[in-house]
Amino acid sequence: MITVTFVQPDDRRTLVNAPLGANLMEVAVANGIDGILADCGGNLVCGTCHVVVPARFQAVLPAQSEMERDMLECVPDPQPNTRLCCQITLEAAHDGLELHVPLTQR
Repeated sequence: MITVTFVQPDDRRTLVNAPLGANLMEVAVANGIDGILADCGGNLVCGTCHVVVPARFQAVLPAQSEMERDMLECVPDPQPNTRLCCQITLEAAHDGLELHVPLTQR
C-alpha cells in the first residue's frame, strides 16, 4: 500500500491508502474524492478526473500519451502539470503523491 493525498481548492486534504497497481482515478472514486467525477469511467474521453500535480512529483509519473495531451487541451484552465488520474497506475515511487483538484472541476 502507498498513500496519496488529494488537496481540494479550499486546502482540505484527504489522505488515502491505495494498493500498488491500482488506477488512480478508481482509487479517487472509491474514496469519494470531491471533484473527481470520472464521467467516462476511465476511457480517456471526458477529462473529468484531471488534477494538478505539484512540480516535485512530476518526475515520478509516467509520461503523458498523445491521447492524454489531446484530452487535457479540452479541460478548463489546463496547466503544464495537469494530468488525468485515469492514466496513472500507482507504483511504489508514487508513495506520498499529492494531487490538487482544480476548482473548475467541482
